Amino acid sequence: MSGTAPSGAAPPPAAPATPASPPASPVRRVLAQAGFETRGLLSHGEQLVVSLVLPLLALVGLALVPYPDLASGPWAGRERIDVLTPGVLALAVMSTAFTGQAILLAFERRWGVLRLLGTTPLGRGGLLTAKALSVLVVVALQLVVLGAVAAVLGWRPAAAGLLPALVVVVLGAAAFALLAATLGGALRAEAVLALANLVWVLLAAGGGVLLPPSTMPDTVAPFVSLLPSAALGDGLRTALVDGRFALGPLLVLLAWALAAGVVARRALRWSD
Repeated sequence: MSGTAPSGAAPPPAAPATPASPPASPVRRVLAQAGFETRGLLSHGEQLVVSLVLPLLALVGLALVPYPDLASGPWAGRERIDVLTPGVLALAVMSTAFTGQAILLAFERRWGVLRLLGTTPLGRGGLLTAKALSVLVVVALQLVVLGAVAAVLGWRPAAAGLLPALVVVVLGAAAFALLAATLGGALRAEAVLALANLVWVLLAAGGGVLLPPSTMPDTVAPFVSLLPSAALGDGLRTALVDGRFALGPLLVLLAWALAAGVVARRALRWSD
């Protein structure tokens, strides 16, 4: 019959198998997760209010009124906006690295997201690295927006202080993110939601962020200076006003970061 293969003929060769795509490298997995985490932070309306809108309101509001007096102590004779802006930047870093991350971590733990992602090829270390990168990206965007508004209001930072300020921001973000891991990884989500916002309010009002410890009574100023919020604020003020490193605040931030890292390693639970 026409078109029939002769008896005993060899079968036609099989089509070559399509090679499977190689698995993504650890770096690509971390970057992909970091992008996802960043988009989640930027799309969270309530968190944007705390991390950007409230610092903007504080910047504009405090820049337009003459009180409280910020240019006292080591900042005597300085322009008000120059002393105010680093504190607002510190407040924004604290909002994203601590408040936002603590709440997000607690609810991800409650929903089982942490446990699920921790068993993927990303791994627990990759997930935490991705979260840290997302915090740095969002903080960078915050600083650009707040810095632009402050520049319109007359802020002129010391150019020599940009590198010291970068070091302070990274170390401060690390310290607060580790504190967030301690809080959000140990308590129930509802407790974290209430406590993280309460801590934010207390530190913003009296933790040496917006108002330098030097503006406070002498009986409390030394103790406030030991808080990570005050260290972050004073570190940025010294960098962006005087253009130099502040060794004391850097050591305080480092101590908080190390202590929080040790506690977070023991307290962080990956599921409720």
